[in-house]
Amino acid sequence: MRNFLTLTFLLLSIAAFSQSDKIYQTIKAKADAEESKVVAWRRDIHEHPELSNREFRTADLIAKHLQSLGIETKTGVAKTGVVGILKGGLPGPVIALRADMDALPVLESNSLPYASKVKGEYNGKEVSVMHACGHDTHVAILMGVAEVLSSMKKDIKGTVKFIFQPAEEGAPVGEEGGAELMVKEGVLENPKVDVIFGLHIAAGTEVGKLTYRPGGAMASVNGLRITVTGKPSHGAMPWLSVDPILVSAQIVTSLHTIVSRNVDVTKNAAVVTIGAINGGNRGNIISEKVEMLGTVRTLSPEDEKMVIRRINEVATHTAEAAGATAVVECPYGIRYPVTFNNEQLTEKMLPTLVRSAGQENVKLVPAITGSEDFSFFSEKVPGLFFSLGGMPKGQDPAKAGPHHTPQFIIDDSGLKLGIVTFCNLVFDYSNHKK
Repeated sequence: MRNFLTLTFLLLSIAAFSQSDKIYQTIKAKADAEESKVVAWRRDIHEHPELSNREFRTADLIAKHLQSLGIETKTGVAKTGVVGILKGGLPGPVIALRADMDALPVLESNSLPYASKVKGEYNGKEVSVMHACGHDTHVAILMGVAEVLSSMKKDIKGTVKFIFQPAEEGAPVGEEGGAELMVKEGVLENPKVDVIFGLHIAAGTEVGKLTYRPGGAMASVNGLRITVTGKPSHGAMPWLSVDPILVSAQIVTSLHTIVSRNVDVTKNAAVVTIGAINGGNRGNIISEKVEMLGTVRTLSPEDEKMVIRRINEVATHTAEAAGATAVVECPYGIRYPVTFNNEQLTEKMLPTLVRSAGQENVKLVPAITGSEDFSFFSEKVPGLFFSLGGMPKGQDPAKAGPHHTPQFIIDDSGLKLGIVTFCNLVFDYSNHKK
């Protein structure tokens, strides 16, 4: 009897593996067939970029595509977001896949035939607009995934929720937006999401490669404003003043000791950067106020609280010692939590990444101090956010156009792996969920 049960289990395992292998092969074949269409979508979106909360054309393109596939489609989510719901032929979990849609106020310098020439309005000023972070590739990939999965609907266990998100780069001043607003509006409910996957194209990673990190993968971000108020005077008589520019200089110098002396750098990195200082308008006038703007990056909730507390202490006490005052606002304008990859989920899905790209093409990488509002989703449900190579093979990463710059560029041949990986994650997670 024991031998019979062992043989039965072995035969069932072989059958399950064969079925899984068949699904993988089907996905790969369909992704091959989709590639040219996905590249065309990406180039069209790249040529017609739209800023945060203004992704009207992009949203319309997505919605019409999802509707053409027979996918239940919701528009106007978190202003311009689009959500598609694909119900599989078998019972199972609800799996969300996310792509962000917005571009940046950057003037493109690439000589591509589909380079952006679009102008837009950013905080009241006319600016050039460019997909300088690859969100155009994310949208095109997820549109391709929707087409592949809708054609395999009968084999899907559970439901796939396609989340096309606006304003990842931050909503305009005075507006809400992005993943945080989507969560507020219930995008993870009805049906309730069990798990979410997201990817980001990487201009400095070769096509064909995937990178990942369990736990804190990307930093939290807090905008920072410090307003220093002193006493004005004629520049020739500084002894009559409390010089807010001098006090601000002392504050900036002292802020940099927070990372070097208060953060345990053996565990996590952190960043405190002052990026703008505004005060005064003449060389012979000591002004009354100075405004400093900056950004704070941390890789754990504990470090986030500690660093913000120390910024307040350093700024206010330094100003007080000089007879001035300092008001610290942090967060100011923007706050994203740490992008946290659930360790158990990452371990469980790592074989899927390997199966999709090959063992030699999947790499564990250090955490980075860039940020992502995917973090608002992964705060609520287990999430896995990974990177997809977009740099031409053999290129020196040091010469790749960095994200958020006019030189940013992506090799379209990397998009197909994004389609394959997303689709494989859906089938593997639903098939192996306990």
